[in-house]
Amino acid sequence: MDSSEKQWFVMRDLKRRNSNSLAVHELTKAGLEVFTPMTQMIMNIGGSCQRREVPVIQDLLFVHETKDELDLIVEKLPKLQYRYQAGKTMAEPMTVRSEEMKRFIFAINNTETPIYYKPGELTRAMYGKAVRIVGGLLNNYEGHLLSIKGKRKRYLIIEIKNFIAAAVEVQPEFIQVLKQ
Repeated sequence: MDSSEKQWFVMRDLKRRNSNSLAVHELTKAGLEVFTPMTQMIMNIGGSCQRREVPVIQDLLFVHETKDELDLIVEKLPKLQYRYQAGKTMAEPMTVRSEEMKRFIFAINNTETPIYYKPGELTRAMYGKAVRIVGGLLNNYEGHLLSIKGKRKRYLIIEIKNFIAAAVEVQPEFIQVLKQ
């Protein structure tokens, strides 16, 4: 891995959700490209209820930066850590391919109210037909439909394997079922 090449690193923020400055906010203020799916939550802070935007998965964030630059930031922020894959060395933090990350971010940012799933929450039974989207904002996206009994809307599963998945609504006229 070239430490001078920008990559999407998978990071952990060990601060609590009700912290006044989460790593995602600090990194964004520092001018870094950071992504973590966010949701609204009502929290009791100092005895009063406040609506806060918090990460869907408390300690998960993705940072697009060179390893060398990110190492300097990690040194300054003790609650920010790289994620490592079991069986790999400490010199090999987890990364996500740029194309996979761009695809996920685009789908999330261009659909209303995605439904997020943590690793392990989607069961095999929830993966419906293999499809390709033909037309619309998600043109050429391929994946599986989310299969939920009683739901009339159609959702495409977009995922970053082993980290997070999201179901985004797609219009039925854009769905092309693929042969399996």
